[in-house]
Amino acid sequence: MGGELAALTAACLWAVATVMFGRLGKALSPLVLNLAKGTIALSLLALTLALVGQSRAGLDRSAVGILALSGVVGIGLGDTAYFAAINRLGPRRALLLETLAPPLAALLALVVLQETLGPRAWLGMGLTLAGVVWVIAERVPGATGVAKPDWRGIVYGVLAALGQATGAVMSRAVLADTEVAPMWSSLLRLGGGVIVILAILRYQGPIAGPLRPLRSPRLLAGVALASVLGTYLAIYLQQTALKYAATGVAQALTSTSPLFVLPLAAALGERVSPRAVAGAVVALVGVGILVNG
Repeated sequence: MGGELAALTAACLWAVATVMFGRLGKALSPLVLNLAKGTIALSLLALTLALVGQSRAGLDRSAVGILALSGVVGIGLGDTAYFAAINRLGPRRALLLETLAPPLAALLALVVLQETLGPRAWLGMGLTLAGVVWVIAERVPGATGVAKPDWRGIVYGVLAALGQATGAVMSRAVLADTEVAPMWSSLLRLGGGVIVILAILRYQGPIAGPLRPLRSPRLLAGVALASVLGTYLAIYLQQTALKYAATGVAQALTSTSPLFVLPLAAALGERVSPRAVAGAVVALVGVGILVNG
């Protein structure tokens, strides 16, 4: 039960952070935004570990390497692709493509970890994803349709989902049935992500130029708040979920983020339709089946 609750809490925090990252993305490139939020969260995790003094049990060379590589794929590349998808498609469509992560993670876990799910778990996952898709695919009243799909944005969204799924399976391979603490795995994953982002930025040229917008105190404060919610807390909860719940279940529950956008939308004055409420109910039924499956 603890893993499932951690996954749902992470989904809620990621929903709030996604709204914030969507606005921050207007002033920062995906790489710079990912670097800033990763660096802030990494510093907070390192400080927390120094204060708590958590055991390094289970962190041999192999585990450290796999977790760091997981961060390279899932955070460094996956989150950068996700921010790019948000910029091109908007939060709603980007979150819709994010729902591809759970089935991809389950399939990868089936192949790599021989981790199987029972019929009830598959049913619950299907209902959860169906509810999410039903909510996010709804047309916004008054919105005009796009004649030509933004294929680059769609590719970014698919790559983000694949990166998240791959990173989750790699993390699960280390966390399952070991003494590795979720906080240490979070630190190592973030470290791997930050290193690869720095390498990409350095390859593109001097780093100082792209980082210049962060000199704005207001912008930096916004990035810091979104990083605390969406990375520092959410990634720790995600790692906790992956340690104590099956990969497909953890990924399905963390993908309920779009449902948590509904109260945010209502608070911002947007109309929440009956279809959105119905989709939320279907997804929550799926969550119940997953937790008890």
